[in-house]
Amino acid sequence: MPTEIGTGTSISFSSGFLAKLIDVSPPNAAREPINISHMGTTVAHIFEPAKLVDWGELSGSMAFDPGTKPPVNSVAETVTITFPDGETWAFEGFMTGYEPSTPLEDRMTADFTIKVTGDVTVTDAS
Repeated sequence: MPTEIGTGTSISFSSGFLAKLIDVSPPNAAREPINISHMGTTVAHIFEPAKLVDWGELSGSMAFDPGTKPPVNSVAETVTITFPDGETWAFEGFMTGYEPSTPLEDRMTADFTIKVTGDVTVTDAS
């Protein structure tokens, strides 16, 4: 049975960049509806689903390490999310945002976003 607690979730990048995760929001899939209504449509609009899915973005926050450069200017690379039960989501993606914060007397963090390009491969725990 899958766990319902996020503790132990990790992200790895094929470039080797490491993130000490605090919080993560996995990508969410969406596809657009196409309005196929026509002049003979008299009661309500008719829609059909687009063929292409947009997996959106992965976002979250991590511990900020001023000595580590994030891959915000890199090309798309393989990003793998590993969940506590061992299941994984893998996809090609590139970092679109990195916002560090260094508050007084508190933990330094960085918010990040990664744009998913292509499909997400889900692999069950072995």
